[in-house]
Amino acid sequence: MTNLHLEPLGNGIEIFVSDSYRFTTDTILLADFSLPPGAKKCADLGTGCGTIPLLWLKNNPNLKVSAVELQPGACALIEKSRAHNGLEQSLDILNCDLNDLKGRLPLGAFDVVACNPPYKQGGTGIKNPEQARLIARHEAECTLDDVCRAASALLQFGGRLCICQRPERLADAMEAMRRYSVEPKRLRLVQQRKTKAPKLFLLEGRKGGKRGYMDVLPTLFIEDENGDFSPEMMKIYGSYKSAD
Repeated sequence: MTNLHLEPLGNGIEIFVSDSYRFTTDTILLADFSLPPGAKKCADLGTGCGTIPLLWLKNNPNLKVSAVELQPGACALIEKSRAHNGLEQSLDILNCDLNDLKGRLPLGAFDVVACNPPYKQGGTGIKNPEQARLIARHEAECTLDDVCRAASALLQFGGRLCICQRPERLADAMEAMRRYSVEPKRLRLVQQRKTKAPKLFLLEGRKGGKRGYMDVLPTLFIEDENGDFSPEMMKIYGSYKSAD
């Protein structure tokens, strides 16, 4: 595992990353968008190196989090981060396929499920030759249907599924949620700056939610007019950047 090192996430929490397993701004935005309040039972599907669980626990130590990841190398990093931060009582790690959760996690018991799924549909785009990045970026092992099916099985009635995706996949994401009784209820677009088209969306669905209303939030701008982080991005990203 090349370039293994620790990066600070803020509030004293640090994460092990490597060249194969690391995180992006999208992951940080999804962690903030999906942050569970109170003492909740949560799961992160396809957790990679465990960034979302660690960011959740950084901001809310009362959570019980299950991190599901297919790749053994990524799970090894999460285990190192869990031990490093003393989170053995708060964070469970499952090295398995998200399509194989029956008997591994309690179904119908979770308040929040998050997933930063592969952005590219299977069979499209240039394939990354490194297997770890191929799985992370293309629907080689995990589709939107897989995510919504697994999340629907895990969530209790009224529980939340939160995902991020590229704008061109918005219709696919909403269709997949509805197919598995998760109603899209909250949407936020993300733009780099005002002169650019949206590059990402954050979407929340409710298990068993009633159709007919969705809250479309103001667009999140990553940069201000000077090319610096916007005030909202500083609020979301600031403690990570400053390592406070």
